[in-house]
Amino acid sequence: MEKKKEIASIVKSPTSQKPVIYQVMTRLFGNTQTNNKPWGTIVENGVGKFDDINKKALVELKNMGFTHIWYTGVLEHALLTDYTNQGLPLDDADVVKGRAGSPYAIKDYYDVNPDLANNIKLRKEEFQSLVKRTHQNDLKVIIDFVPNHVARSYHSDAKPDNVIDLGENDNQSRQFDVNNNFYYFPGESFHVPEGYQSLGNHDHPTKDGKFDEFPAKATGNNVFNSRPNINDWFETVKLNYGIAPHNNQQKHFDPIPDTWLKMSDILLYWAEREVDGFRCDMAEMVPSEFWAFAIKKVKAKYPNVIFIAEIYNPSAYRDYINSGFDYLYDKVELYDTLKHIVQGTATTDDISQIWQRQEGIAKNMLTFLENHDEQRIASPDFAGDPWKAVPAMVLSATMSQGPVMVYFGQEVGEPAKGESGFSGDDGRTTIFDYWGVPEHQKWINNGNFDGALLSDDQKRLRGFYREILNLCNDSKAISNGGFFDLHYFNRTSEFQGYPNSIYSYLRHFEGEVLLFVLNFSDHEQVCNIKIPEHAFDVIGLNKNEILVEDFYNWNLKYKLSARSLMNHNEKSELAVNISANSYKILKFR
Repeated sequence: MEKKKEIASIVKSPTSQKPVIYQVMTRLFGNTQTNNKPWGTIVENGVGKFDDINKKALVELKNMGFTHIWYTGVLEHALLTDYTNQGLPLDDADVVKGRAGSPYAIKDYYDVNPDLANNIKLRKEEFQSLVKRTHQNDLKVIIDFVPNHVARSYHSDAKPDNVIDLGENDNQSRQFDVNNNFYYFPGESFHVPEGYQSLGNHDHPTKDGKFDEFPAKATGNNVFNSRPNINDWFETVKLNYGIAPHNNQQKHFDPIPDTWLKMSDILLYWAEREVDGFRCDMAEMVPSEFWAFAIKKVKAKYPNVIFIAEIYNPSAYRDYINSGFDYLYDKVELYDTLKHIVQGTATTDDISQIWQRQEGIAKNMLTFLENHDEQRIASPDFAGDPWKAVPAMVLSATMSQGPVMVYFGQEVGEPAKGESGFSGDDGRTTIFDYWGVPEHQKWINNGNFDGALLSDDQKRLRGFYREILNLCNDSKAISNGGFFDLHYFNRTSEFQGYPNSIYSYLRHFEGEVLLFVLNFSDHEQVCNIKIPEHAFDVIGLNKNEILVEDFYNWNLKYKLSARSLMNHNEKSELAVNISANSYKILKFR
């Protein structure tokens, strides 16, 4: 507590907010059942509810430093729990993955997942209460927008009266028509993939190896035939944004395709219900021209709504930013590089290349070390130990002005052990099955959200996350400031005193200068930090005597001469000792 006060007295609040996002798999977050039977039903394994995310939970997340909550899996999607007594049709098990279904196989864009409600009839009201509760605790709400594909069973029974449903007016005799919402294969029936007929859900009444779809529609991951395989997104159908699939991807955008109008109206519908942002699933599978149209339309009415693109093609980054996206996933550059460094298959030299490629757009890149698609840090598939990723987390959180994201359970070292059902045992927390998340449940502590069941080591890990995430909120140098890489200068210095497991950089803003030194090694390291003369000019540092303090221990002070820091062939006076898989932050006075 004293440390927190000490930091706050030194660092003033930023003038603009750096988003610090907590991703919640909503159906798993509040589930306290621990049975975890593979392919288990909702009764056997339990499910979290909107109401589980109560004021106490939100207060704790706010105290951790989060500014936004991404509620994953809110919109109604295909699943295998029987709600026919509530007036909802039973889904076909041959096109549903797992018992709980994929949250990215949307069945109704205008409705929410009945699994998440205590009163099924009032499920939308319960979600709106969660939105209100989140806002009352000074947090913003992000939900998924899934524009590329829908469940094979898509039908909206909750749409406004003036809305025509997707596919309702399609000409199904044509494979492609600019006014169609789907792509068709006239004269062909859809075939359930070989192998899925015998996989899981054997006891479900709709599991018979068949799904009645005639004519067949294209599958979500651009499979333009009637026979997807078991590794395809066979449970979904591709939406048509005016691109002819077999005619050199010819674009038909004038007049505006019907799908554009329907999908932008869905965004407006949820923005009107006080959703603060959309994480847009597989955004690059939808043309950037649509995004320019839709984002402009939404922001004209709701200018503060943010748009986050799930995107994996760096050559398209600037195109999608220019189309209106506020933030893009930094997966194939920073995430992949940090994971490889932690695993020992890459070096810190690779980090400098990333910021060079992202010059001018770093503030638009959303960084993370976990999400629902990726393996848990604590799993053997990533690091096997959550502490090994500490320097990677510090860099991910503090390297730029862009947002940083944490996946629920990451902060307590959840390893995602066990075979859950469709997901298998792959180091990921299941998105397809009813399941409990054991280490996260220790923090929940039967709805008390006090972490009483966590080990001392887990409490320390959570404290680390709280410390670094709150720093993102409190430091102008991080939220608003510039970045200056020190790694290249130190690696090429004639004086050898900078190990190849170290990465160092400066963050600076109006006189506040922070030096980050990260040690990705499993061993303690001593490194001699050099700062090029150019950095003194850019940042405005005194070229005479320099006072440097340890950010977390004010008793550790360094009085340095600029000469020893700038000179290539002279040993630096700034020798920093860093523990294994750790970091230091030094503050220039």
